[in-house]
Amino acid sequence: MNFRINNFGCITTLLGLYLVIACVNDNNFETPNAICESDLSANFTIGELKALYVDELIQIQEDYVLEGYVVSSDIAGNFFGTLHIQDKLANPTQGLQLEIDLRDSHLFYEVGTKIFIRAKGLYLGKSKGAIVLGGVFSAFGNLSVGRLPAAIVPQHLYKACDPLGILQPKSVGINELDDSMLSTLVQFSNMEILLDELGQTFAEKEKETIRTLTNCEDLELELLNSGYSDFQASFLPEGNGSITGVLVKDNKTYQLVIRDTTDIAFTNIRCEDLVDEFTSTKVFISELADPDNNAGARFVELYNSDSEQLNLKGWTLRRYTNGNTEVGSTIDLSGYVIEGNTTFVISPNALEFEAVYGFPPNHSVSTNSPADSNGDDNLELVDPFGTVIDSFGVIGEDGSGTNHEFEDGRALRNENVSEANPHFTPSEWTIYNDSGEGGTINEPQNAPDDFDPGIR
Repeated sequence: MNFRINNFGCITTLLGLYLVIACVNDNNFETPNAICESDLSANFTIGELKALYVDELIQIQEDYVLEGYVVSSDIAGNFFGTLHIQDKLANPTQGLQLEIDLRDSHLFYEVGTKIFIRAKGLYLGKSKGAIVLGGVFSAFGNLSVGRLPAAIVPQHLYKACDPLGILQPKSVGINELDDSMLSTLVQFSNMEILLDELGQTFAEKEKETIRTLTNCEDLELELLNSGYSDFQASFLPEGNGSITGVLVKDNKTYQLVIRDTTDIAFTNIRCEDLVDEFTSTKVFISELADPDNNAGARFVELYNSDSEQLNLKGWTLRRYTNGNTEVGSTIDLSGYVIEGNTTFVISPNALEFEAVYGFPPNHSVSTNSPADSNGDDNLELVDPFGTVIDSFGVIGEDGSGTNHEFEDGRALRNENVSEANPHFTPSEWTIYNDSGEGGTINEPQNAPDDFDPGIR
C-alpha cells in the first residue's frame, strides 16, 4: 500500500483539474466529476484479468475493458498512489489495486463511482502478495508495476455515467479472509484495539504504522495507518464495535486500511474483561511414555478429575531437558478443551501413535517437545496465569538413575491421585525404567502392550 503526503492543498487540486481539462478535445470545461463515458462497456472481468498473471510481470496486449466500483479514498490521506476497485457494489467476487500517480484522486473518482479501465498497454504484476495493475517501474534493470503517470491516467480510466453507487461492505470474520477479498470493502463486527495499544495514536508522525485489531475470540488483524493521514495524531478508539475498510496484504499477512475514522464505530463495551481463561487443580499429568521398542510411540497424557470440562486456553506444558534449569520446549494447549473425567493425550508423532495404539491423539505436536521426552527430563503443567499446577521430576536434576527416571519405560500416576501437585512426590507415581534408583521398577516397557493411553 502507498500513502499520501498531505501537503499539497489547493495547488495539487488545481494541477489535477488542469490534467483533466487538458484531455478534453473541445471547449467543454466541465468539472472533472461531470465528465463521464457512456459508450464503453466491459468485455473482461477483474477475475479474468488477475488470472492472466503467472509469476511474472506482463504487459496487457489485448483491448480488454474492465468495470468496477471505487472503494478507496485519499480524502483523509490514508491512501496514496493507489485506487482500489471491486466488481460489484454488494457481494463482490474480486477486487483490484490500481497504481496511479494522481494526488487527490477522490476529486475525480469518488467512493462508489463506476469506472471503466482500458487495460491495453498497462502492466500486471504482484506487489506484497497482491496482484496489481499500473504502469511500469524500472530499477537496476528489473521491471515491476509502478504508478501510472497522472497525464496518462485519463487514457485508461473512465468514469461511467451511472449515478454514484452505494457500496455495501461485505461482513466477514478474521478467519474467513482469502485473496479474493483483496481491494474490496469489508466490515468486521465485535472488534476492538488490542489492550496494550490503547492510549496510542493511529500512527507515528510521517511513518507507516501498524496497529492491532482483535475480537472477543482473540483473533487479530493488522490495521495499517499512514503517518501523513489527517487522523495520524488522533488517539485510537477505546470501545468495541464494527470497522469498515479496504483489505490489503503484506505478503502473507492481511491488513485493513480505513478511508477515514468514520469507518470505525466502536460504541460498545470492550470484551477485554470477559473471563475466558481458567485455572484448576483438577487437571494433572497422568502418564509419561518412552517405549523401549519405539521412540515414535512416546506420549504425554493429562487427566481432568473434575466432572466439568476445562478450557485449556493459556495453559502450557513445559519441558526442562536433562538437568537444565531453563525451559527447553513448550506445548501451548490453547484451543483445546479437556472434558470432565477424561484424558487428553499429546503425541510428537501422530501417525506413528495411531499406527501403534489404534486411535489418534488429542493433540499432535513436534518432536523434541515435552511429549517427546526420552525419560530423563522434567515437566511442568502451567495455568494461564503462570502458576505451576503440576510437575514431574526435579528441575535442575538429570533424571538418569533417579527416582524420576522413566527412560525406556513409563511414569504412571497412581489411581488414588485426584489433584495436581506442583511439587514432585514419588509416592504418587509408579515408574518403570531401565536403570532408575530404588522405589522405581527396573523393567523396560514395550508399546503397545505395556501402555494404555486414554485410559485412566
